[in-house]
Amino acid sequence: MARVFIGIGSNEGDRLANISQAVQRLGSIPGIRVIQMATIYETQPVGGPPQPEFLNTVVELDTALSPHELLRLVKTLEQQLGRVAAAQRWGPRRIDLDILVYDDQVIQEPQLVIPHAQLHTRRFVLEPLAQLAPELIHPVLGQTIAELLAHLPESAPL
Repeated sequence: MARVFIGIGSNEGDRLANISQAVQRLGSIPGIRVIQMATIYETQPVGGPPQPEFLNTVVELDTALSPHELLRLVKTLEQQLGRVAAAQRWGPRRIDLDILVYDDQVIQEPQLVIPHAQLHTRRFVLEPLAQLAPELIHPVLGQTIAELLAHLPESAPL
């Protein structure tokens, strides 16, 4: 089983219900077990057009799925929960699921980047991730999540 962390965000519709449904559905997928979920934070959108604030959290999973299988299922789940392809990058969305970390794997492909490319720069990801796994070592940067959070500039988006 692989230890995986998924970032979850929503800023359209019933944001809390969207996140709740995403976590419930993730846990119902064969080969995935939800271990724990961090506190949900209300955050300002990063980039994109003017839009409502996000609710963001991180969940820890154990999974027997490969990174590519997990990505396919996460994208399918987003569509089932009402996510539509955005006309503009960083636009509003009903649900956003991102694979942040998959064990200590490093994958650099056009459709899949693990660890998430912006993980170390975004407070709205690092704070909930640090709640769940402060000792987790970023497989590229070689620092713990707690260290990355501690060194994040105050200006980094929450």
